[in-house]
Order: sequence, then C-alpha cells, then structure tokens
Amino acid sequence: MKIPEGFASKDETRVCKLKKSIYGLKQASRNWYHKFTQSLVGLGFKQSKADHSLFIYKNNDIFEAALIYVDDVIIIGNNMRHIQQTKSHLDTKFSIKDIGYLKYFLGIEVARTSEGLVLSQRKYTLDILADSGLQGCRPSSFPMESTLKLDKGEEEEKIDANQYRRLVGRLLYLQATRPDIAYSVSILSQFVGDPRRNHMEAAT
Repeated sequence: MKIPEGFASKDETRVCKLKKSIYGLKQASRNWYHKFTQSLVGLGFKQSKADHSLFIYKNNDIFEAALIYVDDVIIIGNNMRHIQQTKSHLDTKFSIKDIGYLKYFLGIEVARTSEGLVLSQRKYTLDILADSGLQGCRPSSFPMESTLKLDKGEEEEKIDANQYRRLVGRLLYLQATRPDIAYSVSILSQFVGDPRRNHMEAAT
C-alpha cells in the first residue's frame, strides 16, 4: 500500500495499515463473500456443497434459498415474512438495495403467473439468431431432423472452430429453459474438437 498522492511523508519506511478491505483490491470480493457467507450461516442457512454460491434454509415448513452472483443476491422461499426478516438482517450488515420481484437474471427472463414462475430466454435466443444470420428463419416444430446422422465429416470443409464452439456453448446455456434441445446439443457437442461445415449447418 503506497502513500496516497498529496500526502507528504518524510519517512519512506512507513506504510499504511488497512483496517478493512478496499474496493478494487484483488482480495476485496473474497472478503465480501466471506462476510456475506458468515451472515447467512448466522441466520441458519446452510451452504450447498454442490454450489457454494447457493444457501438453503429449512425449518419445519419454512423453506428459503439465497443465490449469490458477484454482488447480486436472489432470495426465494415459501414464507414472505421470513424472507423480509432475512432481507432486513442483511440490510443492517450490507445496506442492500431491494429491487423487488425477480424479472431478469443472467439472460433468463422471469414472469410470474397464477400457476407459478415462467422462465424464458427470448432476448438471448434472438441474439443467437442475429449473430448466426438467422433473423428471418422459419420456426420448426423440432430442433433437429430425426433422420440426420452426423459423423466426423473428415471429407467436409473445416470451419472456424472458435465460432462453432461459441455457438454450441450458447446453445448449452439455452438448455436452461429449453430442455427439448438437450439431445440435439449433446450431438453437436461431440464435434467441438474438429468441427466441419456439416456440423455448423446442423447447428444453425
């Protein structure tokens, strides 16, 4: 830690001792995450072993889950009173900004209906179509021709591997709300090592 500009120091052997982490330092986000984790655990939440950004609270018939992404937090549960208590506690520790019901998160749109939640990725899908030059394409009732047989296609022309991998990666994420394309995407994923033109044509 260097002495800030404008502060005169005659003794260059002295340094500044930080009493807390400063925003922008490499360890700042880790320290914030550690403190946030302690706060949730103190409320009775348990950290998921499968996903350390997911915290679960269960007590009798009360269920609540908190998901952390960088400094954004999603809280869901079946008891609004308990959710409000959780948010109030976190606000005293971190001064949180409550933006209300979840509507959009990591490319996934969330809509509330009388039957529950509807998840979609319309904008994300349109971006994929635009980047692939398929804005005016006609919709299909199934993701891939049932008679299509893909192989290594060694006689086919090689294509830009990075472009193909990027497209397949985006389709993998699209599976979050479109499980019907999962099988087709798994087939396309087999050829990311050496993609050919027939593979790209099948993907688009």
